[in-house]
Amino acid sequence: MVALDKLKPVDRRDFLKRGIQSGMVLISLPLWKNTPWGRPATLLDAMEASAALVSKEDLRTLLEAALSRGGDFAEVYCEHTVQNSLSLDEDKISTATSGLDAGAGFRVVKGEKTGYAFSDDLDPARLKEAALAAAMIADGRTSARPRAFKTLAPPSFYLVETAPDGVAAKLKADLLYKANAAGRGFDNRITQFRAGFSDTTKRITIANSEGLYVEDIQTLTSLGTTALALEGKLRAMGYESKAGSFGFEHFDARLAQEFGRKTAEMAVRNLPAEDAPAGEFPIVIARGYGGIFFHEAIGHSLEADGIRKKTSVFWDKLGKPIATPVVTLLDDGTYKGGWGSVNVDDEGQPGRKTVLIDGGTCTAFLQDKLSAGLMKMQQTGNGRRQSFRFYPIPRMTNTYLLPGQSDPADIVKSIDRGVYISKIGGGNVNWTTGRFVFSVTEGSMIEGGRVTKPLKGLMLMGTGQDVLKNISLVGNDLLVIGGGGCGKSGQGKPVGFGNPTLKVDRITVGGQRA
Repeated sequence: MVALDKLKPVDRRDFLKRGIQSGMVLISLPLWKNTPWGRPATLLDAMEASAALVSKEDLRTLLEAALSRGGDFAEVYCEHTVQNSLSLDEDKISTATSGLDAGAGFRVVKGEKTGYAFSDDLDPARLKEAALAAAMIADGRTSARPRAFKTLAPPSFYLVETAPDGVAAKLKADLLYKANAAGRGFDNRITQFRAGFSDTTKRITIANSEGLYVEDIQTLTSLGTTALALEGKLRAMGYESKAGSFGFEHFDARLAQEFGRKTAEMAVRNLPAEDAPAGEFPIVIARGYGGIFFHEAIGHSLEADGIRKKTSVFWDKLGKPIATPVVTLLDDGTYKGGWGSVNVDDEGQPGRKTVLIDGGTCTAFLQDKLSAGLMKMQQTGNGRRQSFRFYPIPRMTNTYLLPGQSDPADIVKSIDRGVYISKIGGGNVNWTTGRFVFSVTEGSMIEGGRVTKPLKGLMLMGTGQDVLKNISLVGNDLLVIGGGGCGKSGQGKPVGFGNPTLKVDRITVGGQRA
């Protein structure tokens, strides 16, 4: 480990640059000790000190190498990512980590074929090797030159005033301690409480042979809490979280204490939960967490790679009704502060709001550059990748159902006997058939138009297309949330989701009780 305050300024910058090139920087300087360049010495400073590791001149040279065998299109994606996390368990900080990853990925497209190579060594010779490796997808017959760069300056949809990477770890830890105290103090039946705070700062530069050049700094921050309640042989869990493209100013002691209480309250509330009934019921899905259903069971089936390959249940439904008229579904990369929001996607396209289902009719698919070109459609700002080690594919950003006209209380009153779904957990979806199985982490019976006893062991089963045709009422209380990660083709990506309160007239509920 090197103490940066023991180095001369010129040596310090050289150390940071070499450290990032090797993929590892360890800093022992206190977070709030000012550096000679006037800002806190954080991993973000290390990243910013290296912002010109790949100059525009070098990027152009690399694009020329990538096109040297006659590719139709070439792209360079450079990335520097800083990640910090703190976890609390058993009343103390259990883990604290900081890490930095850096590298560049090269993509060459020839017809329907894609060549991809990456390097986590930013030495110019290694970068050129990767560019030439990606170029091998082409036949070598002709060679085009990249166009002159035009810098793209998109608007920002992130809500970041105070970069979390520049905040002392002690201030983040204080939030976890406050949440822990509030949660454990709520009820003596709370036997375990965990909390975590994490932030990621990703700086990207994208350049391509069509003349695109764009830079972006993407910040994601989250606070999450979990509680376990125990009473005799009964046990139950509660959880709460806030996550998005937020600065540290969005997290304070009041929020941490509120999360502690809500988490403990959920756990205690579900201690007397009864086995869920099995059968076909009308259900009400509460606002917010039901959005994961629309993401998994509907959104993935509207991504263009599955549409183009005809492996999606909706491949031939463009312009046709696929839901009831009260359903309007959006994918929105411009949602302010969203967990999945993007100023630009990972191909350099500006974030967009795409209406996927409008009044029940399928109106669009989610496109990356490759699929849009092959399908002769417009890109929608949904070309996303996990990191420089992966090529982009069509992915959702923030997917949510627009609010309707119904009062949430009236929606519940409309059901004599059914199930109220507060929070949906993980699920299993077959995008080809639309068939799904979702676990419900919190649900209750509806009896006589009222939410009554809590249930456990709840599952939801069916097909996405059937559910869309059975949504009869949509509330006016939209909530968009984040914190989850979506997996597809071996790549993980942060996504947001949401919904207003809504009624599904019938769906199969799996439970232990007949």
